[in-house]
Amino acid sequence: MGARENLASLGLQLPPVAAPVASYVPTARTGSLVFTSGQLPFVDGALPVTGLVGEGDGLVDPATAKEQARTAALNAVAALDAEVGLESVARVVKVVVFVASADGFTGQPAVANGASDLLAEVFGEAGRHARSAVGVAQLPLGAPVEVEVVAEVG
Repeated sequence: MGARENLASLGLQLPPVAAPVASYVPTARTGSLVFTSGQLPFVDGALPVTGLVGEGDGLVDPATAKEQARTAALNAVAALDAEVGLESVARVVKVVVFVASADGFTGQPAVANGASDLLAEVFGEAGRHARSAVGVAQLPLGAPVEVEVVAEVG
């Protein structure tokens, strides 16, 4: 199955491409590579969850953050589709997941799996990629996660 069929089988629809919140474009293409700008987990133009990720009161729990990373990755897929069409994506090359981390939180890789798993489900073997999972102090608008994707197009 192709990426669109995989999305349908997952019960997912691509959202509209998120409008930039500053001076940048959603994607940039050079040669056979398309880079997405960092995608936040917007749903209908809003962040459903904000705050730092960690264990404890007042923090976004890691399981919720993992789902937010999945949503941000879906937004990245929408940006790729708008730039080149899903049919043109030959491979997801690299993914960077930023996690707004509470002091002492070291579970960034597990949170990032939300993005990685979604990309593998959508693109199959071509969705397996190199990845960095990075803990940061804060993200734009208080988002718990931000996802960047680099894809090769054919």
